[in-house]
Amino acid sequence: MSSEVQRSISLETMRHELRPLFDRIVIKELDQDRVRRSGLVVPPGSHDPPPQQGIVLAVGPGLDWWEHVGVTMPVAPGDHVVFPASAGVWVEVDEERLLVCGVGDLLGVLESSRSTPAER
Repeated sequence: MSSEVQRSISLETMRHELRPLFDRIVIKELDQDRVRRSGLVVPPGSHDPPPQQGIVLAVGPGLDWWEHVGVTMPVAPGDHVVFPASAGVWVEVDEERLLVCGVGDLLGVLESSRSTPAER
């Protein structure tokens, strides 16, 4: 195989990974549930707000002064997070829509609760 053909094959199969800087995080959006508890199906439309939940794919190292005061990044890859519609910037990497935002833009981390209906 010629080197030109090998180069084109390797470029076609290469995937990119977005590495956030400083206190930024990369989030993969989760599709909003379109079926309400009442059973009503909400069709997708141009007026839908962007998803406000996602999974953290990558986190930056934090800010340089964080280490001196004992602050660590409050989220880790794999965390299920909630963010406002106005958070960060949406970018497309390898045809995948990702949100890049500062950790301070997050509203919280969704965690599993093991409570029974009687405890609620």
